[in-house]
Amino acid sequence: MKSVSAEQPAKSGERIENGDKDTKKKKRRGGRRSKNTSVGCVVEDIQVESSDGGTSGSKSKDCTKQQRSDLDNSSELTRASNVAFNSMPYSSGSPLVPSVEVSKQLLSKSCPDPRDCEQSCRMDGDLYQQVECVSQRKIFSSHWSLDAVNEALEKGEVYKALFRSNAHNRNEAYCKIDGVPTDILINGNVGQNRAVEGDIVAIKLDPLSLWPKMKGFVTENVAKPEETNSPPEKDEPVSHFVRGEIDAQQNKCLVIGQGAENCVTRNSISLLDPCSSSEQKGNGTVVERLCAILGSFPNKRPTGQVVAVIEKSLVRDSIVGLLDVKRWIHFKESNARTSKAPSSLSDDDYIQLMPADPRFTKLIVPFHALPGSIRARLESMDPTLEAELVAAQIVDWSEGSQFPLAQITHMFGRGSELEPQINAILYQNSVCDSEFSHDSLASLPHAPWEVPEEEVRRRKDLRDLCVFTIDPSTASDLDDALSVQCLPGGFLRVGVHIADVSFFVLPDTALDAEAQFRSTSVYMLRRKIPMLPPSLSDNVGSLNPGLDRLAFSIFLDLNREGDVTDRWIGRTVIRSCCKLSYDHAQDIIDGKHDVAANGWPALHGPFEWGDVIRSIKQLSEVSTNLRQRRFRSGALQLENSKPSFLFDEHGVPYDFTLYPTKASNQLVEEFMLLANMTAAEVISRAYPDSALLRKHPEPNLRKLKEFESFCSKHGMELDGSSSGRFHESLEKITETLKDDAVFVDILNNYAMKPMQSASYFCTGDMKDNVAEWGHYALAVPLYTHFTSPLRRYPDIVVHRAVAAALEAEECFLKQKQISSVDEVRGCFTGVRFDKNAVESIEGKEALSLAGFKHGVPSTERVSEIAAYCNERKLASRRVKDACDKLYTWCVLKRKKVFPCEARVMNLGPMFMTIYISKLGIERRIYYDRIEGLCADWLEATSTLILDKLEFKRGGRGYLKPLKEVAYLVSPSDICVAKCSAMSVTDTTERKEEVVPAVFPLTVQVFSTIPVALHAVGGDDGPLDIGARLYMTSYYR
Repeated sequence: MKSVSAEQPAKSGERIENGDKDTKKKKRRGGRRSKNTSVGCVVEDIQVESSDGGTSGSKSKDCTKQQRSDLDNSSELTRASNVAFNSMPYSSGSPLVPSVEVSKQLLSKSCPDPRDCEQSCRMDGDLYQQVECVSQRKIFSSHWSLDAVNEALEKGEVYKALFRSNAHNRNEAYCKIDGVPTDILINGNVGQNRAVEGDIVAIKLDPLSLWPKMKGFVTENVAKPEETNSPPEKDEPVSHFVRGEIDAQQNKCLVIGQGAENCVTRNSISLLDPCSSSEQKGNGTVVERLCAILGSFPNKRPTGQVVAVIEKSLVRDSIVGLLDVKRWIHFKESNARTSKAPSSLSDDDYIQLMPADPRFTKLIVPFHALPGSIRARLESMDPTLEAELVAAQIVDWSEGSQFPLAQITHMFGRGSELEPQINAILYQNSVCDSEFSHDSLASLPHAPWEVPEEEVRRRKDLRDLCVFTIDPSTASDLDDALSVQCLPGGFLRVGVHIADVSFFVLPDTALDAEAQFRSTSVYMLRRKIPMLPPSLSDNVGSLNPGLDRLAFSIFLDLNREGDVTDRWIGRTVIRSCCKLSYDHAQDIIDGKHDVAANGWPALHGPFEWGDVIRSIKQLSEVSTNLRQRRFRSGALQLENSKPSFLFDEHGVPYDFTLYPTKASNQLVEEFMLLANMTAAEVISRAYPDSALLRKHPEPNLRKLKEFESFCSKHGMELDGSSSGRFHESLEKITETLKDDAVFVDILNNYAMKPMQSASYFCTGDMKDNVAEWGHYALAVPLYTHFTSPLRRYPDIVVHRAVAAALEAEECFLKQKQISSVDEVRGCFTGVRFDKNAVESIEGKEALSLAGFKHGVPSTERVSEIAAYCNERKLASRRVKDACDKLYTWCVLKRKKVFPCEARVMNLGPMFMTIYISKLGIERRIYYDRIEGLCADWLEATSTLILDKLEFKRGGRGYLKPLKEVAYLVSPSDICVAKCSAMSVTDTTERKEEVVPAVFPLTVQVFSTIPVALHAVGGDDGPLDIGARLYMTSYYR
């Protein structure tokens, strides 16, 4: 496992020739251990490819005597075996990790089962020894050229897909093909062929006969335990990558295209008559045929291999992690003791970087590529360097290297501190938090700013209307306001007023370019990274109370049933009378308001609090009707618990709670949804080729079926045939379980799993698939984002399209000499849409001229904006989730141990998945191969019995200590533990007392068990929230 000199391959070849004799000797010796052999298998006739055309036994002039003298006989044989056996098939007993190429040098490692050598490998310094001049066959197959990929895509031989790694098992990756309901499994490093998380790849499917059984596949409406929580079945067909057969020339594939029947195995042809028959050839697309195959074999998981990386993910440039300094120092010290000479550093040395994200493999950083400060600390053997959080960029990953080559690009500070972690999160997600450029600020007006008189004359003046905002108490960017007026006949006119940001952010300006680059504001509880300069987002563009502000207003006339009978859209000038928080609005709805009390906002203009209170109550009643109507029409609402944190004077979180959704939140939500749907309708009709909309696809069918089966197994009836029936059946189940709030949370958690993400798209790209424009959760055919232009760039694009439609409408009416007596109606933007007017020559000309003036982008440009904004929105979400996890970690680190109750969601012989309602998170507890713990899994009743062993377990392999799965307290120490464990802050409930469980512990699905949470990592590894069983025992 250490370095191999030039003469070592010759010795290894000699050892292989005598392999049969060695094997016979081992049989005779029985249990005796060989002093010289570290690999217990021999392969005959192994040829090692040489990069220089020579044989594996050739000597090299570059290998020095000093290197050879550092090797003892035992390590020589081991290292020779590593080289010789590099081309061997995979063995489940001792999987081989092929060589690593760094700076044109090869590193070799042969490691037994990770379970059996986990502890010994932790301090294994052999990885750091250079293996020079050793010729080996390449580990990965060469990536196809772009021309070859394009040709294969046309023929249906490969598919373009998004590569995603499994965070729980990096050897598993899944590729998403657009239009295909089932992800393709890419198993093993060789099959993944150097692709990383987020890459766009070309994949080739394996033959159908090699597709394994789908994990968790359900038959006869019975939910089967998760396959990954069980030992593999012996009769399952396994991909050649699962077995570990490495063949860079592997050509077998499942081709769904011209001549497909020639590349499909005979077994699969007999099963795929509809797709292989001559009558079916040429009918439908390649994707449709693949979907047909998957529909015919729903219990099969399609597998494949990556043949090319079409587009490299941006995350390759910002991988955050910790340098493995401890192992590096251990290796250097061991090497110095062996050589009896001072250990000096050279540019040929390297160090490993362990990514914080488990989806990424370890990286190799050459010593010469390290920043000077890190080199100096390594030379002084500074162990504190391991606590420094760094970022690296992948610079190369050759075919002969097991791990990618990287260079350090950034240092953040200690991993156990809050600020370095936040900066690393931002860096990892490419969030720009720098100051705005001078050019972008130059176009903004200086404060104090007033609306120009000429602009007032061009707009509808609403400054005498009672308008107010409802936002979080800490919000500074107020981009939406509401108003309500009573009309004759019991009608109400609801006004939704949105900040007119497009007035300030003009197309093709420096400010527009910067806003598009940032795409979205990023919120981190105590910090905001704005999309727009604060002078705009918090001042002149924000609908601050008592100030004249520019707005886009949508007036909706509603009858008692909630129908929109008429509407008007236009640019306005408003003046908000007050800034209400959600708590203020909720107090008004509940009738508990006291406007004279401290904390209530100031009131501006000729209005009284009675006007505001009356408006809030009217809007609340209307929003309730709209909400009920929306759900009756098929909308779906899934609510997850949201964490809320308490911070000390230094900005460090010290406690947490869950933020409840209030009626005031729902009040604002309903009218924002209505405004967004209205804007989507207007722009999709006016600009059908370049409208920026937002779609939400239907749930993943397989996962939805699994959820239905899960409910059925536990006596709950769920109908997932439509979003409306899904919501209705969930409501009935929730009503049945109203006394078990935790189980309702679990149910919502399960219901979220089949859901897919919503995304922006350009209508021109989907003109032939109008049915896919819809929003599944909202159950509406058209939807977009219009109501948050201060913090979302797509809203600005939509504003420009709406402004263009309004101007085109006005020009068209003037050209036709039509006097619009009723200004609420509009042939382009009103409820009585005139399609003939829009499609007329005059209408098209007016829309084209207005679109050019207001900067309505082309189809291609809107597509680019949509794709980029989708990526940035996901990044913003990842930042929020990572910060929530970081704050939770900080609280747990402060508490040391946090006992609480958890509900078991999934159970098997190896691990259980638990749901912690206090935090709204899931965690796994692994209990297989634990010293002093017996885990009995009763398959018939899906019951787990955990008990302590009074004797030491025998057998081979590394066993984890009991403390890794259970936090044990003595009964006499329980009182002390109660005092030291602070419970979650909750003013509405009494603090709960968590009682530890005792052995033996019997667990079933949905059992409530006590667990102890704790902070993991920081200075010595990635941050995580650990969960252990909270147990009491006199015997520790």
